[in-house]
Amino acid sequence: MCGLSGVLNLDGTSVSPDVLDAMNAALVHRGPDQGRALALGVCGLASRRLAVLDLSAAAALPMQSADGAITVAYNGEIYNHLELRPALEKRGHLFRTTSDVETLIALYREHGPRCVEHLRGMFAFALWDAARRRLVLARDRLGKKPLYFYRDARRLVFASEIKALLRHPDVPRRFARAQLPLLLAYGYVPAPQTAFEGIEMLPPGALLVVEDGAVHHEPYWSPPPAAPADPAARLEDWIEPLRAALDEAVRLRLISDVPLGAFLSGGLDSSLIVALMARHLSEPVKTFAIGFSGETSFDETQYARRVATLLGTEHHEFVVEPDAIALLPFLVWHHDQPFADSSAIPTYLVSHHTRQHVTVALSGDGGDELFAGYERFFAANLVARYRRLPGGLRSAIAWAADRLPEATSYRGPAQRIRRFVSGAALPPEAAYFSFVRLFDDAQIAALLGGAPDPDPTTHFLARVPGDARDLTARLLDANLITYLPDDLLIKADRASMAASLEARAPFLDHRLVELAAAIPSNLKLRGATTKAILKEAARGLLPDAIINRPKHGFGVPVGRWFRGELAPYAREILLDPAARGRGLFRPGAVEALLDEHMRGARNHGQRIWLLLTLEWWHRLFLDPAEPAAPGGPA
Repeated sequence: MCGLSGVLNLDGTSVSPDVLDAMNAALVHRGPDQGRALALGVCGLASRRLAVLDLSAAAALPMQSADGAITVAYNGEIYNHLELRPALEKRGHLFRTTSDVETLIALYREHGPRCVEHLRGMFAFALWDAARRRLVLARDRLGKKPLYFYRDARRLVFASEIKALLRHPDVPRRFARAQLPLLLAYGYVPAPQTAFEGIEMLPPGALLVVEDGAVHHEPYWSPPPAAPADPAARLEDWIEPLRAALDEAVRLRLISDVPLGAFLSGGLDSSLIVALMARHLSEPVKTFAIGFSGETSFDETQYARRVATLLGTEHHEFVVEPDAIALLPFLVWHHDQPFADSSAIPTYLVSHHTRQHVTVALSGDGGDELFAGYERFFAANLVARYRRLPGGLRSAIAWAADRLPEATSYRGPAQRIRRFVSGAALPPEAAYFSFVRLFDDAQIAALLGGAPDPDPTTHFLARVPGDARDLTARLLDANLITYLPDDLLIKADRASMAASLEARAPFLDHRLVELAAAIPSNLKLRGATTKAILKEAARGLLPDAIINRPKHGFGVPVGRWFRGELAPYAREILLDPAARGRGLFRPGAVEALLDEHMRGARNHGQRIWLLLTLEWWHRLFLDPAEPAAPGGPA
C-alpha cells in the first residue's frame, strides 16, 4: 500500500521538485519503506511505498517504463496482475520485476486509459505518458483507495490525501461552509465534494484524463443494479456460486511477500473470511481482535476468541482503554476532514496493534452492504406497515418514545425506538436515510438558527433509483454509492494507513459485487433476517452460534465518555472563545446540546464527537499558517 501525489502544470511551466518533495513528505505514513519524487517537465509525480509485492529496489515508486516514456505513481494492489502477464508477454512485453505496477504499464501500452477495465483489485494511480503529454488519474471500482484533486486554470494538483495537496502553495485552505448541513446530518461530506472549497474527490470507478490541455472525466464502471425480489428464487441455487466467488476473492488477496493476517471481530463477515483463509494457508491464520475495558456492551472479544479457537488461528487480542483526547486530533489529521464515525477509534487501534505483527490484514468490510446486513434495511421495509396503524396510536407511541431516557450502552433501545418512530413519519426511502442521520432537521435548525435549505436528505434521496424494483433492492443500490465509499471505506483506509498497514476487503472484489447484485433481494433480507443468503453460504464453515449471532457494530462508548470523564474536555474545546468566534453556530446552541447530554435526556455522544472533529479540523488545517500534524498517541 502506498501514497501518491503529483502536479500537472497546464500553463506549460515546469513542476517544482521542492513542491513535489513537500507533498510526498506528507504521506510517509502511507509508505514508510521507500519514496521519491520525479519532476518530468510540466508533470511531476511522487510516491511513498509500503512494500508488499516485490520488495526489490527495481520495484521502487514512481515506476518508469524501460524507455522512460511512461511513469506511474501508485497506491494499491492489483491481484490478477500475474494472470495478465502471459498474454502481455506474447505481445512482446518484457518484465524486469514481479511488481503489479509494471503489469499496469504494459496494459496501458496495449489499451490506453481503458486498461483499468482489466484490473482486479484496489487502486488509485496517476500515469504520465510523456509522448502524448497525457495524464491519467484512475480510482478502483468500489472506491477502496482515495484520490483527491484541485484544479484551476494553471494546474491540476492531486494526491491520495488532502494534506498532501495543501503542501502545494497554490492550493487554498477554505471551509466549504455550504457543506455544513450535510456534514451535520450524516457525519461526513459526501463525495465528490470535500470540506475544503475547491478540493474534490475522484469518484469510485472513474477516470480523469488530461491531454493537450483538455480535461476529460468519465466513469468506467458502475455497480450493477441489485436484482429485485423474486418469489420463485431459492437459496440453494445461489449458495455454491456465492461461496465459490467469495473463496476466490479471498484466495486472490493472499498474495503477499510480507506477513499477512486478518481482523477478527467474531461476527459473521470477518469469521467467514478467516475460515476461507484457513483453507488456503498451510500455517495458522494470524488473527487480531480488540476490546475495551469498562464497557462490556461494546466488547466482542469473547466471540472472536471462540472463532479463533474453532479455526485454530494464531490469535492476538488487545484490550485497551483508549485515550480519546490524544486520539481525536490524531484521527482528524489522518482523515483530513471532520468525520463523525467514532468507530475510527477502534479501527485505528486494531490496525496499530496488528501492524506490530503483520503488514497486511484481510477484513470483512462490505458484507453488510452487499447482503442487506444492517437493521435499517428491515426497518425501512417496516415503515409502510407501521404507517397503517391508526393515527392516534402512532401519536401516542411518538409521545412515549420522546420521553424515554437514552442510555450510553451499545444499541440503547430508547435511541433505536425514537429513531424508528421519527423516521416512520416519512416515506420509506426518506425513513431509511433518517435512520442514519446524526442531527435531524430540528437539531440543525437549532444549531444554525434556521432550517437547512435544501434539506440534507434530498441529496441522498436523489441517489435512490426511482424504478419499480422493491425497496430493499433500491436501497442496496443507494447504500453502495453513499455510505460505503464516503464513510466505511474512508475510515478503513485512513485508520489502517495511519498505522502503515494494508487492509484488504475480499467482499469488495468487483466480480463478487456483480454476483451479489444478481441475487434476488428477498434472498438477502428475508423478513427480519438480514444477510440470509450469506448465512446459508457460511453453514459448514462456521458454527450456527456465530452465523446466527445478532450483528454487533464496531463502536466505542463516546456517549458515556462525554457524560463522564471527557465532559470537561468537550466543554473546554467546544465552548472555547475561538470556537464560538467562528460563527458557525447560533450562540448558546452547542452549550444547550452539551447540557442535554449531561442530564441524560438524550445521548448526543456521536454528535458531540462530530462537533469536536469539526473544531479540531479548523485548529489543525485552517487556523495555522501551515497545517501541522498533532502529536500522535502513545
